[in-house]
Amino acid sequence: MNQVDGDLRVVGNVVRTGDLLPPLRRNQLEQENNVAHPISLADCRVWDSAQPLPATPASDDLGLVAGTFGTANCYVSAGDLKAAGATTRRARCIVTLPPEYVAGETVSLRLACGMLTTAADTSCTVDAEAYKIGRTSLVDGGDLVATAAQSINSLVFADKTFTITPSTLSPGDQLDVRISITCTDAATATAVTPAIAAVDLLVDTKG
Repeated sequence: MNQVDGDLRVVGNVVRTGDLLPPLRRNQLEQENNVAHPISLADCRVWDSAQPLPATPASDDLGLVAGTFGTANCYVSAGDLKAAGATTRRARCIVTLPPEYVAGETVSLRLACGMLTTAADTSCTVDAEAYKIGRTSLVDGGDLVATAAQSINSLVFADKTFTITPSTLSPGDQLDVRISITCTDAATATAVTPAIAAVDLLVDTKG
């Protein structure tokens, strides 16, 4: 075995034919912050029955709109709420923290949201709640989301980030997430349709 004391400079390629020893442990790797893990909108469910989202939003449920393939993407919609007064519609999904997640480090939920056609004449907000799933039929602790509801009452879609308190979280933990859109419109004549175009889980990872 050859030993080099001090710096080593190689001009050219280094060809490895064996293993690097000793192997690196995950905690020895460089941490990457706020790595995005997209959540499929198709994984969103009716919040109080766990059934797939309907194509048409109704009652207190958001809907999953297919869009036109090759032209428009799928999106989660609250439906046309013009002149509907104060209305809240929801969806729910289960999110798993990846094995690369660093226990106790940053976790957040990012939603790309906005209004289609027309903004509400009063207000429209999106909110999120997240509970750690226990290894029983019950949740483990309280709501982990530390961010209040945020306005999405704009025709320009924008990212809305909700911070999740990470102190009890570890790789592989699952979160039961509920997303709510609340829209208040009194008399707008054209369609007022809140929508969510994308959902991401942002986590600090190693590996």
